[in-house]
Amino acid sequence: MKLDILIDNNHFVTINKPSGMLSIPDRMQSEISLKDILIEQYGSIYTVHRLDKDTSGIIVFAKDADSHKQLSQQFEGREVEKFYLGLVNGTLSSKEGNIDEPIMEHPGKNGSMIIHAKGKSSQTDYKVLEDFGIFSWVEFQIHTGRTHQIRVHSKHIGHSIVCDPIYGDGKPVLISSLKKKYNLAKSEEEEKPILSRLALHSYKLKFSFNDEVFSLEAEPPKDLRALLQQLRKWKKH
Repeated sequence: MKLDILIDNNHFVTINKPSGMLSIPDRMQSEISLKDILIEQYGSIYTVHRLDKDTSGIIVFAKDADSHKQLSQQFEGREVEKFYLGLVNGTLSSKEGNIDEPIMEHPGKNGSMIIHAKGKSSQTDYKVLEDFGIFSWVEFQIHTGRTHQIRVHSKHIGHSIVCDPIYGDGKPVLISSLKKKYNLAKSEEEEKPILSRLALHSYKLKFSFNDEVFSLEAEPPKDLRALLQQLRKWKKH
């Protein structure tokens, strides 16, 4: 599989991860992960941080133990600038804000998280970039790196990430829901969704390594861009 590699040097590799791919192997080793592919290519690879399977965008892996330590300390010490783009349901009453709510693992539901006083401190800044009424295109900056942080915080403010099966309704986005006069092509039995995966993308990452500053950007993938294009068209009418 051809990976979209952004930086590849002696110390680390950064990739624009596709949606639908695990960052690292799961407990059951149920499918091939990005880390597995990188191990095949580079031999030894160290996990610095991870993205959810359905989240696309920038991810960093270290190539040796020293680089791993240096990069991990920055991620844990909140020295890395991490920005995401996401489509959320509805119109936000505040166009920008900060969500400061502790997150912990759900005691009864494996693999899901909840906001709880006993959770770990979690901070997310958000800014609405475009408001489409039914959806809003939002930039998130996370200052902590909790599992599902943006997804949990978005749900908390009443605007879950579009197509989120855990914290939202998980429903795919159909063109017919945007266009009043939408007709299926004769060749189609049923309408194909324009987006059926989590609408979240890690698009900007800034960190320093050996006194050099690395500032990375990866534009959203085709499916998200296509949906935005449709929403912009629909908004004009």
